[in-house]
Amino acid sequence: LMTTLKRNTDYRRLYARGTSYANPALVTYFMKNRAGICRIGITTSKKIGNAVERNKSRRLIRAAFRNVYQEYGEYLDGYDFVFVARGKTRYKKSYDLERVMIAHLKKGDILPR
Repeated sequence: LMTTLKRNTDYRRLYARGTSYANPALVTYFMKNRAGICRIGITTSKKIGNAVERNKSRRLIRAAFRNVYQEYGEYLDGYDFVFVARGKTRYKKSYDLERVMIAHLKKGDILPR
């Protein structure tokens, strides 16, 4: 089961207390939630580019996470995630972002190595 993060307080909580890993294409924040379901938020700032490029970056991140979730959903339930797009995000393919996400989640001991 997967839903989206909607409240600003959820984003702020992850930025303040979550674990984060960075890569030139993507920054990943995550922490346990009490909901027992997987919640995801995506941030793209104006630095990324115009609306078209920001939307493209969001779509790529969403597609990549969808595949990661299909593969590893049972490990991801009970966590909140915020993915922050970076300048390089829009030049990547979703499978590149998938590999980055999986690497970050393994580093954070959510996924088995």
